[in-house]
Amino acid sequence: MEDKKYKKLTCFKAYDIRGKLGDELNEDIAWRIGRAYAQCLSPKQVVIGGDVRLTSESLKLALAEGLMDGGCDVLDIGLSGTEEIYFATFFLKVDGGIEVTASHNPIDYNGMKLVRRGARPVSGDTGLKDIQALAEENKFTSSKTKGSYKKINILDAYVDHLLGYINLDNLRIKPLKLVINSGNGAAGHVIDEIELRFKTAGVPVEFVKVHNEPDGTFPHGIPNPLLPEARQDTANAVLETQANMGIAFDGDFDRCFLFDEHANFVEGYYIVGLLAEAFLKKEPGAKIIHDPRLTWNTIDIVESAGGIPVLSKTGHAFIKERMRIENAVYGGEMSAHHYFREFAYCDSGMIPWLLVAELVLTSGSSLGELVKSRIARFPVSGEINRKVENAVELIADIEARYSPLAINIDYTDGLSMSFADWRFNIRTSNTEPLLRLNVETDADEELMITKRDELLELINS
Repeated sequence: MEDKKYKKLTCFKAYDIRGKLGDELNEDIAWRIGRAYAQCLSPKQVVIGGDVRLTSESLKLALAEGLMDGGCDVLDIGLSGTEEIYFATFFLKVDGGIEVTASHNPIDYNGMKLVRRGARPVSGDTGLKDIQALAEENKFTSSKTKGSYKKINILDAYVDHLLGYINLDNLRIKPLKLVINSGNGAAGHVIDEIELRFKTAGVPVEFVKVHNEPDGTFPHGIPNPLLPEARQDTANAVLETQANMGIAFDGDFDRCFLFDEHANFVEGYYIVGLLAEAFLKKEPGAKIIHDPRLTWNTIDIVESAGGIPVLSKTGHAFIKERMRIENAVYGGEMSAHHYFREFAYCDSGMIPWLLVAELVLTSGSSLGELVKSRIARFPVSGEINRKVENAVELIADIEARYSPLAINIDYTDGLSMSFADWRFNIRTSNTEPLLRLNVETDADEELMITKRDELLELINS
């Protein structure tokens, strides 16, 4: 690779690598990242994979060259989601893993998610800044040997692991119809394998597959079900086929989003409560990690089920670290990231929908029925984002205005303030110039709307 020094690689973010194709991320930069990873972490073996984007393969191969030039052996699992890299890293007991993905970013972006041995995250505080500095410097120590490259397939072992979270007998209670939207096909190979396993085992679960074939041109739009416009195809299929549930993935399927039997989108916050309860039935007294944005529903469910709720700062690196410290069985964020102790404390988009499908059958209730009372008990605003210039001053003004009436003030992540019958969290984004607001109340939707609008007026003014 050419000896060209960059002043600053802007594709390095707080938790991962993401950049616009061309100047921000290209094959030369991918090579540097691989070479810097090899020099900083001294791995013997690293697994790599890539999402469905058209540029993922070439970036992945350049990354592999960098790793091999640094003396590292590369195992390439091919088209994959981020969690398949997590799984391969801990299952194969190798020294690290890198997924080439930009998840739900626009089509002209790509990126990487990096882990070390045990699928521990490599983020800003745990080595990513060192890799960035070395990649920017572009001066590497010579390696005595060049590493090898090998293509491998871990799909069977990965699906074996996924199905270990559920009891297949529970899925035989009665037939179930699921709409599964694989975005633009990144998750398609996993869905196909799970469907085959169910058929072979005589499990009466019917899959209605939407956008299941891999297509890196993103003909069905950016796979980001947090955007209302990205939900319609899933919702329509649920209604047309009279399915029991809808499932939609983001671009690297480490998040899944659920729709009830009436095609209503279910906020990730309420799924956290469902999964927490499911795990506490299997392991009474366990610890459950949650983030500060929305908390009352999770705390209420966990404490009622005899568990211990533990608050953590938002973000996968913080949640994973806290889960390890607490040996928590499960952790959930309202953004639809769900973390599992037996999955090396990593997040998975496949495990949640399997657990919820099992819960629907064992409870005898539909997904809509399972969450209806919780939505009524703790109405939420959903996360509202506003671009602002003066975030720090705004948060200080809001704190000064509301603190005389607050019962509790918490600074774990941004500003959380609780009152007798409502609470809010306001925080700055780690990756964008945004202020993020969440409001919830105790069984009072009108109050939630009033307080939401009140806070938005302050922010907008």
